[in-house]
Amino acid sequence: MTAALSRRVFLAGSAATAGSLSLGFHLPSATAAPAATPEINAWVVVRPDETVVIRIARSEMGQGTLTGLAQLVAEELGCDWSRVTTEYPTPGQNLARNRAWGDFSTGGSRGIRESYAAVRQGGAAARTMLVQAAAAQWGVPPAECRVENGVISHPASGRSTSFGRVAPAAAALAPPKEVALKDPKDWTIAGKPLLRLDTAQKLDGSQVYGIDLTLPGMLNAAIRDCPVQGGTVKSFDAAAVSGMPGVRKVVQVGDSGVAVVADTFWRAKTAVEALPIVWDEGPNATVSSETIAATLREGLDAEEAFVGNKAGDVEAALKGAARIVEATYSYPFQNHATLEPMNATARWTPERCEVWTPTQNGEAALAAAAEASGLSARACEVYKIHLGGGFGRRGATHDWVRQAVLIARELPGTPVKLIWTREEDMTHGRYHPVTQCRMRAGLDKDGNLTALRMRISGQSILAAIVPGRLAPDGKDPVTFQGLNPGGPEAAIGYTIPNLLIDHAMRNPHVIPGFWRGVNTNPNAIYLESFMDEVAHAAGQDPLAFRRKLMAKHPKHLAVLDAVAERIGWETKPPAGVHRGLAQIMGFGSYVAAAAEVSVSEDGTVKIHRIVAATDPGIAVNPQQIDAQIAGSFVYGLSAALYGECTVKDGRIEQTNFDSYPVMRLDEMPAVETILMPSGGFIGGVGEPTIAVAAPAVLNAVFAATGKRVRQIPLKHTDLRRA
Repeated sequence: MTAALSRRVFLAGSAATAGSLSLGFHLPSATAAPAATPEINAWVVVRPDETVVIRIARSEMGQGTLTGLAQLVAEELGCDWSRVTTEYPTPGQNLARNRAWGDFSTGGSRGIRESYAAVRQGGAAARTMLVQAAAAQWGVPPAECRVENGVISHPASGRSTSFGRVAPAAAALAPPKEVALKDPKDWTIAGKPLLRLDTAQKLDGSQVYGIDLTLPGMLNAAIRDCPVQGGTVKSFDAAAVSGMPGVRKVVQVGDSGVAVVADTFWRAKTAVEALPIVWDEGPNATVSSETIAATLREGLDAEEAFVGNKAGDVEAALKGAARIVEATYSYPFQNHATLEPMNATARWTPERCEVWTPTQNGEAALAAAAEASGLSARACEVYKIHLGGGFGRRGATHDWVRQAVLIARELPGTPVKLIWTREEDMTHGRYHPVTQCRMRAGLDKDGNLTALRMRISGQSILAAIVPGRLAPDGKDPVTFQGLNPGGPEAAIGYTIPNLLIDHAMRNPHVIPGFWRGVNTNPNAIYLESFMDEVAHAAGQDPLAFRRKLMAKHPKHLAVLDAVAERIGWETKPPAGVHRGLAQIMGFGSYVAAAAEVSVSEDGTVKIHRIVAATDPGIAVNPQQIDAQIAGSFVYGLSAALYGECTVKDGRIEQTNFDSYPVMRLDEMPAVETILMPSGGFIGGVGEPTIAVAAPAVLNAVFAATGKRVRQIPLKHTDLRRA
C-alpha cells in the first residue's frame, strides 16, 4: 500500500481479506518506527531488562493462537521463554508500515498455519541480527557464536552477553535477506506442550475484555436494531425517554437502528427498551422457517446448480445400479452465541477516530471504522482486545464497530462504549448457513458403491458478505468444504467411480456468516451419516465399507483406523452402549471420531465417550491441540443436540440461552485425543473436529435405536422405544 492509499481501496481490500480466505505473509520491511525500546524487527522487541516482546498480529479468542505463534518466534529467536511477553500491533501501524505484519485475519483455523513461515522468519532474522551485533563487538565471525536462552556466547574465547545488552546495536543493523530456519526435530520451545501465556491474567481477573474497558469520561450506549433483517426505522419518540435518569442522547444509527447514550450501560439499556420505535419491517416480515425450507426443497430439484466435484457418469451409473439408497438431510441456522456479546468503544473527532474492540480481524475493523467515521483509514485506529469468544462472528462482519462509530460521531471527543444486549446479539447475528442435502447412492450386486449423487440446496456465505470471493461463474467454493476433489484444504476421503456433488444456491434474507467449522459441519453429517446408511443397506460393517473406498486416501484412513482401534471397534461394547464413527478433512487437517452412546427407553441420549484423531501435519503445541479438540466437541455436540435458530414473521425467535441451549457439564462425554502429526504440512485445529462430532454420535444413535437422525438438531427426532 502506498501513502496515497484511498479509503475506498483500503475498504475493498480489507473486506476481501475478512472473508476467512487469507492473504500471505512476507518478511517485515527494513524501516522501523521509532520506539523507546528499539525494536529488532517488526516481530521482536528486546527490552534492557531482558524481557522479549513478541508481536502477534492474529487475535486471541481462547484458542491459544497467541501462545502458539509466540512459541514459533521464540524458537527461532533462541530466547528465554520465561521472559517472553506479547503485544498486538495495531492495524493502523500495519497500514503505516506497508503491512509489515501481513494479514490480521484470525479465522478458518488459519491463525497459526498461515503465520507459520512469516513468524519463524521474523524470529530467525532477529536472532541473526543479535548475533551479528555481539560478534561485531567481539571482532569474531558470527558463525562462531552460539545462542541459548537469550544468551549469545563465543565458545572459543569464553565470552558471552545477553540479548538486552546488544539489542540497541542489533536494531541498527540491516535485516538479513535470507535466514536459516531450525529443523522441527530440533525444536525445544515450539512443538512442546507449554502452558499458555494468557492463563494467569484470566485466573486473577486482570485480563481486560472489550466489555470491561473503561476510559476517562466514557459514556455507554445500548441499541435496538430492526428485528427483521432488511427492515428500517420508520419513527421513534426520543422525548419519551430523554428525561430518564442518566440519559444523554437518543441517536438514530444508520437506517435500521436507534441507540440511547447514558452514563451507565444499565440506564442506557433501560431507556432503549422503553423507547417507542415504529419499524418498517419490509417484505421480509412474511418469511418463516417453513417458507425458507420450501425454497430449499425447490432447490433440491432445480435444473441448474454449481458443480463442486464430479467424476464419471453418475446418472448412468445410478440407472444401472442393482440397488439405490436415497435420503434427504437438513441443517438449520445456528448462532455463534459468544459468551461476550458484541461491543466496541469509539472516540470520534473531525480529525481522528479510535476504536477499542474484540475483533478477529483488526484490518476489517479498521475498514469498518473508516467507512463509518467519514475519515481516511490513516486517520483511524483500532486497538484489539482479547475476545470473549469469536467463532467467526467477529471476523468478516463488523456491524457493531460501524454502529459504535456512528454513535460516537454524535458526541465528538467523548468515548462511547456500545454493548449489545444478549437479545440483540442473538437476533442480529451472522448465522450458520441453512442447507438441505439430497443424496442418492448406487450399489452393484456385490454391495460396492458405484455412484454417489449429492445435491446441496441452501445459502452461500460468500454471496452474502464477501461476494468478491465467489468464483468467476458465481460458485461459492466454501459450500463444498470436505467434499472437494483434492487439494490441501478440505478434500473428500473416498474414491467413488461416479460422483456428482453440486449446489443450488438459495439465499434467504437471514444473513449467514463464518460459524466455527463453517460448511464442513453439515457436509460431514451429510456424507458420513449417509455413508453409514449405505453401508447398512449393503449389509456391511460401516468401517469395512469405508475402508474399501479409502485406499487412495491414506491420511484419511490413518485417522479413521486410529479411532476405530482406540474405541475397540472390533470388540463388543458394554451392555446398552453402541458405537459410531466418522471422518473428514477440514482446514488442512485430517480428523476422525468414534463415539459410544446409549439411548434410554424414553429416548434420552447419553454420550459416554468420544475418541478423536487429528493429523495436522505439524503440531506447534500439543497441549493446546488437546484442549482445542475437547472444546470443539462441546461446540459441535451442542449444535447437533440443540442448536437451531428458527424464523417467524421474518425475525429470529431465539433470544437467549433459555431458547438456545448449549451442552451442560453433566452431558459432556469423556474425550480422548490422538495426535498423530505426519509432518510435511501444517493444518488447522479446533474447527476440523467439530465436524466429526455430530455424525459419529448420530451413527451411534442409529446403532442404538435403528432410527436415522436426518434433521439437525437431534431434539426433533423421537428416539423413544416403541
